[in-house]
Amino acid sequence: MTQKLSKAYLVRHGETAWSLSGQHTGRTDIRLTERGERDGGRLGERLKDSTFALVLTSPLQRARRTCELTGVAPPAVADPDLREWDYGAYEGLRTAEILQKRRGWNLFRDGCPEGETAKQVGVRADRIIQRIREASGDVAIFSHGHFLRVLAARWLGVSPSHGCYFLCSAGSLGIMAYEHNCPEEPVLSLWNDTRHLGH
Repeated sequence: MTQKLSKAYLVRHGETAWSLSGQHTGRTDIRLTERGERDGGRLGERLKDSTFALVLTSPLQRARRTCELTGVAPPAVADPDLREWDYGAYEGLRTAEILQKRRGWNLFRDGCPEGETAKQVGVRADRIIQRIREASGDVAIFSHGHFLRVLAARWLGVSPSHGCYFLCSAGSLGIMAYEHNCPEEPVLSLWNDTRHLGH
C-alpha cells in the first residue's frame, strides 16, 4: 500500500500593530495585538482534531506566540528559514511610502535594498519544503505573510516571484497537499482561510 504523503498546514501569525497599519514587518520582533492573541485561540479550536508529526515556527515572537496559543503538538521547533522576508531599508515602511521613493516598485519583482530578493527567500522556502517531504506525517508551519506566499509558489514548482498572486491575511490558514497522493501533483487544497476568526 502506498504511504500517504504529508500535508503542510500553513499559519500566518495573528494580527500585530504593524499588520494593521500596513508597515513592512520583517526582522522587527513585534508582539501580537489583543485581537491577535484571541485569534490564536480561535485557530486552536480549528486545529484541535489535526495530528502533526512536526511543528515548525519562525523564531520571531509573533509567530511563536500564535503557535503557543493554538496548543498544537508536538512542541514547536524554531527554524530561522521561516523568518519573514528581510525588507532591509524598507523595514517599517508602508507600500505607499516606498512608492514615493521608488516609483513602480514591486516586492516580488524588485526585492529590497539591503534586504532580500524573491530568489533568496525562495532558497529558504525550498529548504522548508524538503523538511516537509521528509516528515513522517503532516506538518504545521507558523510563519509570515510574504514568506508563506513564496513557500506556496515554490511548493507548486513556480518562481518565487509568483508569490505575488497569493494573498495571505493575518491569522489565516492554508494547506499544501498533493492531488491523487502523487508527489508530481502538488496543490494548494486551502488558502487564506480566515473563517475561524469571525471578523
